[in-house]
Amino acid sequence: MSESPARVPARARPMIDERLRALTARARLVLWWEALWPALWWPLGTVIVFLILSLLGIWDLLPVAARPYGVGLAALALLASLIPLVRISPPTRQQALARIDRDSAAPHRPAAALADSLAGAPSDPGTLALWEAHRQRAAAAIDSLRVAPPRPGMAARDPFAVRGGLIVVLAAAAFAAGSDVLPRLTTAFDWQAPQAGGPAFRVDGWIDPPHYTRLPPILLDLRDGEERHARAPVGSTVVVRAAGSAELSVSVGRGLVRAEQPTTAPAGLVEHRFTLEADDELVVSSKAGTSRVVIEATPDTPPTVVFSDEPRNNTRGSITLTYRMRDDYGIDTAEALVVPLGREGRRTLVPPPRIPLALPLDPAADEDTRTTNDLSASPWAGATVAMTLVARDHAGHEGRSETKTVVLPQRPFTKPLARALVEQRRNLVLAPDERDRVQTALDALLIAPEDFTPELGVFIGLSLASKRLAAARTDEELLDVAELLWAMALEIEDGGMSQAERDLRAAQEALREALERGADEDEIRRLTEELRQAMNNFLREFAQRMQQNPGQPNQAPPNADARTVTPQDLDNLLNRLEELARQGATADAQRLLDELRNILENLQTARPDQGGDQFSQEMNRALNELDEMMRDQRNLRDDTYRQSAPWSQQNRQRQRRPRGENQQAQPGQDGEQGEDGQSLTERQQALRERLEELRRRMRDFGLQDEPGFGEAEEAMREAEGQLGQGQAGDAVDAQGRALEALQRGAQGLAQQMQGNGQPQQADGSDGPPRPGAAGPGGPRNEDPLGRPTRNRDWSDGRVRIPGADESAAVRARRILEELRRRLGDPTRPSEEIEYLERLLRRN
Repeated sequence: MSESPARVPARARPMIDERLRALTARARLVLWWEALWPALWWPLGTVIVFLILSLLGIWDLLPVAARPYGVGLAALALLASLIPLVRISPPTRQQALARIDRDSAAPHRPAAALADSLAGAPSDPGTLALWEAHRQRAAAAIDSLRVAPPRPGMAARDPFAVRGGLIVVLAAAAFAAGSDVLPRLTTAFDWQAPQAGGPAFRVDGWIDPPHYTRLPPILLDLRDGEERHARAPVGSTVVVRAAGSAELSVSVGRGLVRAEQPTTAPAGLVEHRFTLEADDELVVSSKAGTSRVVIEATPDTPPTVVFSDEPRNNTRGSITLTYRMRDDYGIDTAEALVVPLGREGRRTLVPPPRIPLALPLDPAADEDTRTTNDLSASPWAGATVAMTLVARDHAGHEGRSETKTVVLPQRPFTKPLARALVEQRRNLVLAPDERDRVQTALDALLIAPEDFTPELGVFIGLSLASKRLAAARTDEELLDVAELLWAMALEIEDGGMSQAERDLRAAQEALREALERGADEDEIRRLTEELRQAMNNFLREFAQRMQQNPGQPNQAPPNADARTVTPQDLDNLLNRLEELARQGATADAQRLLDELRNILENLQTARPDQGGDQFSQEMNRALNELDEMMRDQRNLRDDTYRQSAPWSQQNRQRQRRPRGENQQAQPGQDGEQGEDGQSLTERQQALRERLEELRRRMRDFGLQDEPGFGEAEEAMREAEGQLGQGQAGDAVDAQGRALEALQRGAQGLAQQMQGNGQPQQADGSDGPPRPGAAGPGGPRNEDPLGRPTRNRDWSDGRVRIPGADESAAVRARRILEELRRRLGDPTRPSEEIEYLERLLRRN
């Protein structure tokens, strides 16, 4: 038995009718839009195409007479695109009701049923009852009726999405047009041809500063009736150019000097050029009116240069000058001028040397600049002169520093005869009119050949020099005699030089010459490697010679403040030299090369310890061992830290090889292996045992046990136990404390060697002065090679070259390179990588 429909109250029928009217109106709008939108895209697309062509400048390419035809063609296309719109008819009520029934989920078309009526006027009660039941069922479904959003079906009509492409092209064309959007759109409707009568009139003006100032051109506003102001450096070029008319008048005062006569080009171009020498007013008159520009000339001030430090003579005959230069637009050249003292107006065979100075990286920065120049071969070496620094800018202005009295450096000669010949050479060059004194000196050296010139070759050379000097009549012949004396001095001094020493000197000179001429990075690297090889051969030969002759009487006495310079220190110096050369700091690289040469030269004059001086040898060996021990402890701490990181543990779990069936993992034995296959625990134990042995040897030599060594040994023992238990994270802290304690112990041991660390003799008296002992005036500040030690840091066993300061630009580049190198290391912790990225972003 079917369920009878619910009866709709009579008072609800107005609400049902209102609901149905609202749904019908909404359905009509949806049907209207679905018919309108596809037809509307035709005229809309036509307008978009017209805008694209206009923004791309198509109308500028067409003749003015063709523009109306183009616009007319576009209008016809727009009218044709409106035809689909005209054909659209409004949707009917029946279409709207059918749309409601189609979008609703209710069956039996309730919307159409509510709007329908019985045909005719039936009187059959059954028919009326059935019809009423049908309407009640339709009225009950009124709340479920709905109208879906419009679906124009553009995807089916435009499967290639041409409409979207048009919008993208329109946006790109508008972006390309920039500020010319409106002019390009209005050009289509500009149908008037330009009036004939020549090109349009235009006046332009600008100021070109001198090239060396690196300043951009200054544009002048020459609009009528207004006075303008401009500033430009002295020497700038002022240009006024007019196009379209030759009626141009330019008047200036004395501050603007006409550079050339005005010229008229075939196209009617008139140009006036002036050179700015002082403040002036520029008046430009044309058919457009009169314009005035007041130009203020900014003078180019001369550069300034001052000594930042006293000139310093180096051991091997080079001089280091430290100075500061400033200029508003940059320095062109700089040099140190030398004038002889006490010989003004006298004739010399060779003019005083002119020392070129390195220019600062930033002429506006208040930073020191250094130049090292080799004067060892100059005849003026050893002379007392007045030195003045001179700097010139690109404009030819010159700045001078104060004048200092300087004794030019000269190469040290250990052979008395060589020193005498060099002195006579200098006397002959600086005072050729007093050649008789040189002749007398040479003849005196020939008096007793068995005492002064026991070698036959030297005696013959002196005789030849004396005869040539007596026969010389011109300055060129006197110069030949001076060169002969210099060659003899070098042969006497270096005649007994071994092949290793010759190779070392040749490698040094080759690298110096490459630095001075600015060789490329590959050549500097090759020459540095050759110098490193020659230095290693020389040190090997020197060590063998010292072992064969432990106490040579002709060597200089030892310095009381002796220090050991290891081959590693020299290698570090070479690495630093190569890095400076690669960064362009040529002056600093040359200074380090002089430092290396001084070290090697002084090394040959340092007397080795006597056979019984075992204390000094043992102390030097202990310092070297401490240096190596601290380096190994630092590497072990880094390895332990990498093992304790979570990412490192995961990698080891993935990469660890399968263990044997009978092999079990022991705490601390599965850590990172060293080069010799030792685990972290074994490496820490070996370091602790080495420290114990070192402490024992120091006590045997009468030195007090440093507290730092005891603290280091205790921290090593703690780290060793933590590594054995697999607590790598805790061991890192103990290893850091061990490293700090080792450094404190090394400092204390060095202080004992400098003062109170002397072993007692059998009779209770102090032994002879040992390396590191204090001198009569207290602790000395020089090492055995004659270099100051106040700028050295011996706490970690490494040498910092004295005075090896670097400019801020070089230092910044070096720091950035190091940051990038560390950032590229994938084994570093993520926290450190994030920190490095923040640092680089800030820079």
